Amino acid sequence: MSIRAAYIEKMKLQLDELNTTMDELQSKAGTTKIELQEKYLKEMASLREQSQGALDRLDELKTSGEDSWKSMVMETEKVRDAFVKSFHYFKSQL
Repeated sequence: MSIRAAYIEKMKLQLDELNTTMDELQSKAGTTKIELQEKYLKEMASLREQSQGALDRLDELKTSGEDSWKSMVMETEKVRDAFVKSFHYFKSQL
């Protein structure tokens, strides 16, 4: 497996794990008070947007040429890191 393929597989696995955890957290939203539930769902929607942005960047990375791949890796990691940071902050607030 090439370094590129291994990188893409690792990034996809990380994003999939975070999305699975978000699904589990979202299922718990029904047990909270209405005021908290609205805030929770709003934050969850924002996280879903960040997650989709990271997945979109990963798709771009998959199809990028060798000449632009290295710079796209850095950009993709920034998007992923922002999503992970937001996710962990959100999770810590529960």
